[in-house]
Amino acid sequence: MNTIRVDVVSAEESIFSGEAVFVALPGESGELGIKPRHTPLITRIRPGSVRIQKADGSEEFVFVAGGVLEVQPHCVTVLSDTAIRGKDLDEEKSNAAKAAAEEALRNAKGELDIAKAQSELAVMAAQIAALRKFRQKK
Repeated sequence: MNTIRVDVVSAEESIFSGEAVFVALPGESGELGIKPRHTPLITRIRPGSVRIQKADGSEEFVFVAGGVLEVQPHCVTVLSDTAIRGKDLDEEKSNAAKAAAEEALRNAKGELDIAKAQSELAVMAAQIAALRKFRQKK
C-alpha cells in the first residue's frame, strides 16, 4: 500500500509522526486532501482539524490553530504554533477560552485589540468544531 510520511509539529513538541494513506486539512483557500506522491506544495493553513488516515485504516485527528503546510511527494509536514491531539481536546476549557475571547472583543478599545480578540475567537470556534468532529468519529 502506498503511504506518505506525515509530521505534525507544534512549537512545543511533535504531535504526530507516522505513515498515512490520506491527509485532509483546512488550507488557506479551502479544504486540502493529500495522498502519496502529491505535487509539492507550500501553503498557510487555517485553524481546524487535520485528519490523518493511517495505513491500518484508523484515523488520527489533530487540531491546529493555523500554521504552514509543506507537501513533498513522500512527506507532509504541518507546522503550527498550537497543535492538540483530538483525544486531548477539552470542551470545557475550549468553551471558557471562547467566552473569554468574546468578552475581550466586547471590551476592545483599539483596532489592534479588536483584531487580536477576533483572531482568538476564530481559533476557539475552530477548536470547538474540531472537538465535535473528533467526537462524532469516535
